[in-house]
Amino acid sequence: MPCMTNDAKRRLAEFAANRLEAAASALRGHRQPVARADDAVGGGRTLVLGGVRSGKSRYAEGLANRHPAVTYIAAGMPPSDDDPEWSARVAAHRERRPSHWATVETGDVTAALRQAESPVLIDCLGTWLTRVLDESGAWEQREGWQQRVDERLGAFADAWRQATVPAIAVSNEVGSGVVPASASGRIFRDVLGALNTAVATHSDAVRLIVAGRVLTLE
Repeated sequence: MPCMTNDAKRRLAEFAANRLEAAASALRGHRQPVARADDAVGGGRTLVLGGVRSGKSRYAEGLANRHPAVTYIAAGMPPSDDDPEWSARVAAHRERRPSHWATVETGDVTAALRQAESPVLIDCLGTWLTRVLDESGAWEQREGWQQRVDERLGAFADAWRQATVPAIAVSNEVGSGVVPASASGRIFRDVLGALNTAVATHSDAVRLIVAGRVLTLE
């Protein structure tokens, strides 16, 4: 990412603060969702959170595999020869999916969720947010990028709330580690935290995966 000026850093920080406040406002007056053992089996919306290599994707895949048909929405950047490490990660995920799953590799996660006719697994919101910030011009500070990010995140939250098929979303839990050294890293952490909160608000169940162990959040 290009170096940012102090003014750009300030505007990014203000944007992240606004997103966090919006998430907090959405929670006021709402009962927190109660996780049930059959949430991801019989229907509903399940958010699966976890850190790097925590087992969150495998856990979510296990939940989804209880359905006879699944639409897997791969939300990250497509593999590239410029980043062999990322390509290897994508290949590992592809090989792990059951052959009968339908895979949609797209940055338009909202449209894919709205159009799905079978249970959905989205993996993951963290890589999707990186893609949204890239495509919206956040790092280059292109005019109007804040509004574009807000619109895309808001549209996804609405689609998640209105989902007519069982849906599972995987996301990174990035707020428990060290403070990122870069301004862009801190903004990503803050905005993803706000997105996770908004999605959790409209979820029927939330699971936190820590070192391969599953915690139910109420």
